[in-house]
Amino acid sequence: MFDSSSIIVGLEVGTSKVCVMVGEVNPDSSGLTIVGLGQSKSRGVRKGEICDASATGEDIRNAIVEAEQMADVEIRSVYLGVTGAHIRGFNNRGVHPVVSADREISPEDVQDVIKNAKTINLPAQHQVIHAVRQHFLVDGHNGIIDPVGMLGGRLEVDVHVVHGHLNRLQNAIRAVKGLQLEVEEIVFSGLASSLALLNSEQKELGSLVIDIGGGTTDYVVYADGVIKYVGVLAVGGDHISNDLAYGLKVPLGRAEQLKLEWGSAFLDSTDQGQTVTISSDLGLPLKIISLENLRRIMALRLEEIFNLIVQDLQQAGLSDYLRSGAFLCGGAARIPQIASLAEQILEMPVTLGKTNSISGLKSALDQPEFATAIGLVKFGSIQQRKRVDKPTFFHEIKTVFSQVVGRNK
Repeated sequence: MFDSSSIIVGLEVGTSKVCVMVGEVNPDSSGLTIVGLGQSKSRGVRKGEICDASATGEDIRNAIVEAEQMADVEIRSVYLGVTGAHIRGFNNRGVHPVVSADREISPEDVQDVIKNAKTINLPAQHQVIHAVRQHFLVDGHNGIIDPVGMLGGRLEVDVHVVHGHLNRLQNAIRAVKGLQLEVEEIVFSGLASSLALLNSEQKELGSLVIDIGGGTTDYVVYADGVIKYVGVLAVGGDHISNDLAYGLKVPLGRAEQLKLEWGSAFLDSTDQGQTVTISSDLGLPLKIISLENLRRIMALRLEEIFNLIVQDLQQAGLSDYLRSGAFLCGGAARIPQIASLAEQILEMPVTLGKTNSISGLKSALDQPEFATAIGLVKFGSIQQRKRVDKPTFFHEIKTVFSQVVGRNK
């Protein structure tokens, strides 16, 4: 049995699966170890949002029980991943005048300017999910990471605000709390995936993380070490299966099977004339499927997803910042040759994302569909470390200040 204070749990309630990831913070706080994983097929989620609360609650419970058994822990709280087409992000700047007599910027000034940056007019019924700090400016001088102790009359901060529809976010929270579990924080799923995949150098150079799930595609842009942009498309792997079911005139379950067994993101010259023979579970005659048609349908849908991302990034003026390229994750990242197709459309290097600075279950760390859940655990460890460090930080500031005051008396 693990020490409960060192355990962090990430819960992803996705369109195709519910995933619970259990992590243990190493004793010296140097990293994370994944010690448990629970999964359940998702039946009550569509396009990343809950549409059947009862079924979703049952699926979450099943995944929680499996994770508890594997990790030998009792799960009491989770970091909950959220997504959906209602989630948006934008950059905002907060301004705060430094009013102290000596013009030295204090931790309270930093808190005030961040608070001002969060004071924004959001669409009706929307709430802030994240206000991610980017850089500070002191008297117009930008690129400052920590302004405490500097002298200045005007303090500014750039933040990236991620927000979503309040009621639609609450649906996911209520489903978890209905199981007598606490929600530590809600986390945008795309942000969680990027935390799992990117290291500091990749964030600094500029990277695009694309998480293609069952019902949505989340994407996040990092540049200069901070988040610059987030987006959500209400299109994912399930839409590919729907296209195949309609185009090949087969049941949805069979279309999903064909996607997994014969799918590819590229049409190859060797596909011409190739066929796949499938039998019916109902004893109906055999059906012959054109492999060329199957892969063309898949390629067209994936091309659409990547082209929509390209258009969005071009409008935001971010295409030239991505010097480290793009990283794919999510269940659809398993589709053969998807990275090659993405490279062609995005016009940058594309690789399958790998989790970093995390150890533990090899079966979870190597799979692209677990990036979000692993990232949720990593987010939780960062928040936990902040809570531990924060009192120490302010204590040190007050100590230094008192010493300075004492010398000046």
